[in-house]
Amino acid sequence: MAFFRYKRNLYPLFAIASALIIMVFGLVKARDIRCSYFLIGAFAWLFVFGCRKQCLKALIAYVIVGGIFTVIAYFAAGKNSESALAMANRFGAVFVAIIPGMSVEATQMTRNLSQLHTPRGVTLGMLITMSFVPVLRGEIKRVREAMKTRGAGSILNPKIFYRAFLIPLVTRLVDISDTLALSIETRGFTLGKCKYTVYKREYANIFDVVYLLGLIAGAVAVCVF
Repeated sequence: MAFFRYKRNLYPLFAIASALIIMVFGLVKARDIRCSYFLIGAFAWLFVFGCRKQCLKALIAYVIVGGIFTVIAYFAAGKNSESALAMANRFGAVFVAIIPGMSVEATQMTRNLSQLHTPRGVTLGMLITMSFVPVLRGEIKRVREAMKTRGAGSILNPKIFYRAFLIPLVTRLVDISDTLALSIETRGFTLGKCKYTVYKREYANIFDVVYLLGLIAGAVAVCVF
């Protein structure tokens, strides 16, 4: 029972490696029905290893987006089920591959890359990239709330979208980028060569190893059998 109460985030590098495995396998084997079996197994495997919320979010997005494009591919190819399967697998690979990355916090990834002496440009770029999506989501929510407060109308109106939504959002993102640059500088981040210390290191445990080996074994088993 302790195994199924596993809630620790995945080891960052294993999360990246597993995302690459899922993505590459899904795109290469998209036209094979066995690819669907692998993606379903990978989804269940991630669910068991503590990525429950991320799995549910990815599943909802896949059903909506993947479902639409799968139907389009089916009818565009003259009701060809093979084309529909390939499209479903491609989108499935993308959404399942996103799940491991969603389970890792930006600070964890930064610490992991730093302790492995990854070039600071790569570490800093990864930190900014992983932190940007939550910031963007928050700013979009604030702009939408401001529009409702002012009674700006529907965002589907091109004029309202441009003047009441897009311009305030871009202005906020520019301000945030300036603040982020200053914050990075004051916290001692530099692209030059310098000594630095990682006080809290990230380590892989037995669960992380089992997770990655199980995923690789699943990919091999699907290919062989």
